[in-house]
Amino acid sequence: MKQIFSKTSTMKSKDRSRLVSQTGGSVPVLRPLFGFFLVVALVLGGCSDSREVLLIYSPHGPDILGDYERKFEALYPEVDVQCLDMGSQEVYERIRGERNNPQAGIWWGGPSSMFIQAAGEGLLAPYEPSWADQIDAAYRDPEHRWYGTYLSPLAIVFNTMARSKDTVPQTWDALLEPEWHKRIAVRDPLPSGTMRTFICAMMLRAPTEDEGIAWLKRFDEATADYLANPQLLYDHLKRNEERISVWLLADIALQRERNDYPLDTVVPPETPVITEGIAIVEGAPNREWAERFYEFVTTTEALAHQAHAYAKVPARKDVDPAALPEWMVEQSIEAMDIDWLEFAENERARIERWKMEVYGAP
Repeated sequence: MKQIFSKTSTMKSKDRSRLVSQTGGSVPVLRPLFGFFLVVALVLGGCSDSREVLLIYSPHGPDILGDYERKFEALYPEVDVQCLDMGSQEVYERIRGERNNPQAGIWWGGPSSMFIQAAGEGLLAPYEPSWADQIDAAYRDPEHRWYGTYLSPLAIVFNTMARSKDTVPQTWDALLEPEWHKRIAVRDPLPSGTMRTFICAMMLRAPTEDEGIAWLKRFDEATADYLANPQLLYDHLKRNEERISVWLLADIALQRERNDYPLDTVVPPETPVITEGIAIVEGAPNREWAERFYEFVTTTEALAHQAHAYAKVPARKDVDPAALPEWMVEQSIEAMDIDWLEFAENERARIERWKMEVYGAP
């Protein structure tokens, strides 16, 4: 596959970058520039008819984005909803880069730690949704600049054609056992909010940050492949039955139930549970339509549909359990205790240290 690169123990940081380019894995490098031209094309394209353009930035993927784009436009035919699918970190960086000329109306999806950082930089506009009293304070911004939509635990992923739940690692530390050396494949962490959360959480669960870095070095040594985006990861795991990975439980359930991928998960004890957010961009064009879309995708009915169709666990406490999939109601998760404000404040520094000492190290 062109978008995959496999590491070797002797690969230098600069060699790794060159290998990505040589193997055609240029998507991570060119994606921001491509996205810029795509945004321009979308905005200019919206001028070709009388509809008002509402641009959504989201890491949720084409299935759910396309679904709710069609549903919203069917209800409001005077609006042209256009979704740009990219990693959470890419969304954050794009909104920051466009702060003097905002293009998007909504940021839909991504870890709360990134929303906390964006809110602190003045990138998100206050908006109190109609259901604000139906969500715990831990899952929203006290100044209403973002609200949680889903609760997404991290899990260990495996191919059911080769393995069963009792034959794969049951804990995070078990990933470092010799049996799994060079059998791990993960999403490229730098553009991914999910993987950045995993990296920082593994630092936090260690007695000291130095010990967390040591754990991540061993994990990096055990990792055979880094994939440029989630779809490449799913395809890679499907074709390479011996590989295991780390990703969101909900996304893997979606690929299994909706797209027939032979993938399943084990949720280790003390797993990070990501609160995925939604927010209106500060200075958003067509603010009224942004608010309507925000409300549209977060009703109890919409959340129940997203739970069944896309395996999304709702953060709202007023969603009737009877309206949710049985597996979701019965799922028991032992969540890692994380101070998300501290997490957000120190995420960049931790990722930079990991990048220098682990990912880019000789």
